[in-house]
Order: sequence, then C-alpha cells, then structure tokens
Amino acid sequence: MSVIEVRDLHKNYGENHAVRGVSFDVEAGEVYALLGPNGAGKSTIVEILEGHREATSGAVSVLGFDPAKAERDYRDRIGVVLQSSGVEDVFTVREVIDLYASAYRSRRPMEEVLALTGLEAKADERVGSLSGGQRRRVDLALGIVGMPDLLFLDEPTTGFDPSARRLSWDLIEEMCDGGTTVLLTTHYLDEAEHLADRVGVIGEGRMLAEDTPASLIEGISGTVVSFQLPESIEVTDARTTFGDVIGADIRVSGRLVEATVERSTQVVHRLTGWAVEQDLELMGLSVTRASLEDVYLELTSGEAATDA
Repeated sequence: MSVIEVRDLHKNYGENHAVRGVSFDVEAGEVYALLGPNGAGKSTIVEILEGHREATSGAVSVLGFDPAKAERDYRDRIGVVLQSSGVEDVFTVREVIDLYASAYRSRRPMEEVLALTGLEAKADERVGSLSGGQRRRVDLALGIVGMPDLLFLDEPTTGFDPSARRLSWDLIEEMCDGGTTVLLTTHYLDEAEHLADRVGVIGEGRMLAEDTPASLIEGISGTVVSFQLPESIEVTDARTTFGDVIGADIRVSGRLVEATVERSTQVVHRLTGWAVEQDLELMGLSVTRASLEDVYLELTSGEAATDA
C-alpha cells in the first residue's frame, strides 16, 4: 500500500521550473530518502507533500489525502521535523513538547518522548540554554510526539555528534518497525545508505534515479581509490597531475583526491610507482568499494547549488 503517491508533479515560480514531472511512491513502513543538491527541487517537493505549497500541476496523494487542503485529519497523522522549528527560547523542553502535543488527538507520553530523544536531563531547562545538537533533539521530539503514521524528516541529525546520530538512527528504525513511514532528506549520504529502504535522487527538478541503495551502488562499476594530496602539489593542479597517472576522472574535496576506477590493482600500481619516482608520500591511500555517495556524485555532477 502506498502512503505517498506522486504523479507527474510540476511546480513553477514564474519562469523558474523548480519541479519538472517527478513521480514516485512511498510504501507503508518504508524509509524513503529524497536526495539532491541545494536547488534541485527536493525541498519544494517535500513542502507540497506537507501541504505548505500547492503544485502547479500533477497529482499528489498522502495517506489518501490531498495535502493542499490541509485537512485536520491529515495533519493529525503526520509529524514534521524541519531544519529549524523556531521554538521560543523561553519555553522549557517539557513545556514546548506539551504545547505541540496538545495539537494531536493521539499523543505519545511525555516521559517516553524525552527518553526516546535523550532529553530526560534537559526536560526542565529552557530551550534557549540548549546546545545546537540538543535543540535538534527537541525538533525531533516535536515531530514524534503525535505518534504520526508518516514522519517527514528534513536534515534530522544536523549538528549531532556521532553518538547522537546513531541514537537517532535507532529511533527512526524503531518507529518504522512500529509501522511509521518516513520521508527523509539529508546531505549525509552514509545516513541515507544506512536508513533508507529506497532512495530517489533529484536533480534540476527531475528524478535522476530511484532504487534501493544497494541496487544503485551495484549500478556503478568500479572501486574508489583515494588519498590526501601531497603538500607540494597545489589543489588546482591535482586533476592534471594525477589524471594521466590514474586514467580516470579525479574528484577533489579539500585536499582529498578520489577516483572511481575499473582495475584498481593496476591503478594503485601505477600511482604508487609514480609517487616513489617523485619521492612523494600519498597519505591515507585507500581502496574501497563504491558507496551511495559515489552514486550521488556521479548523478548530480554539475548541478547548480541554489536554493529551491
């Protein structure tokens, strides 16, 4: 059974076509990750599904409702974790959770919400006194307090330390085991790979690819070779310096050099031989399997980074 059905969705802002004919389904109990660079259209799609924007054309059904009508029965069955909730700093954590809970017919018990989000020790402190990561936990608490059938998570673990991220992943998985469906947006590709049953990659308002993380990764042949750029080589020279040696397209992030190659043994042999001849040390040299991040980078290469 599909909890979300999107068919040929379009959204225009004057001459700007933010969403161009996107279609996808999200099944009950599934974690579906909608990925894409800033400006790709994913935020617009999610806002239409939440009922905050109206589509220009196309058909959208969420939990059997038209979200554009913003019916009470619909609102009562969804939870939303925005990038920032805008909660007043003067409220205590307990007060703000209780306030948001009052909007729902079915409510998760206060102590359960605090325990699930790791906020027990902060329950009676004012929101304004919390760290960024703790405020993010409050946002997550507000999203789950109504026991939603469908939970929208917009960058839910931004600002979390690694331990808090893992606890949040456990919470999301536990909710899905209990029947909740999750639509997730995140820039953490490892998060999407770990949590998502299926992934949709959006670019320039279109669906570029959609499948399970494993199937998308299998679609990329090759192995990733990476290393830290030696201090004697400028970042601007990395592609020309290593392109011929590696024999593949080079990606540079900071001083990390990466390339997806077909015959990793031969490439590493050429690369290390060249480094020895040049008396250079390739720190952090590693050979790994392709990941969802490699799929994402291949699909979205050249995408514009503007908000939409």
